[in-house]
Amino acid sequence: MKKGAIVLVEIPASGGHEQVGMRPAIVLSEVDAEIVIIIPFTSNVQALRFLHTIDVKPSIKNGLNSRSIALVFQMRAIDKKKIKNIVGVLEDETMEKINEMIKEMLHL
Repeated sequence: MKKGAIVLVEIPASGGHEQVGMRPAIVLSEVDAEIVIIIPFTSNVQALRFLHTIDVKPSIKNGLNSRSIALVFQMRAIDKKKIKNIVGVLEDETMEKINEMIKEMLHL
């Protein structure tokens, strides 16, 4: 699985305010054979009020069915077993914006 792949993933509940349930997510980095870092999406456009979010329009390339908000501030590691299938690939321009946002967010 490559960086920028968009996957359907089952995110387990953690008891906080993180996104949970079946949803699309961006593969950010493969950590090892069993773990992958993802950025979850939400369809709730109100999430754009938060810092470190990106509006992603659906396209044939990315495989999204509707306007989706990438919650960069909620990136997390998950077990690859939680990934159900690959639906598409994020556009290069959007991936570059996410890379810059992560650098800003983590003060890199």
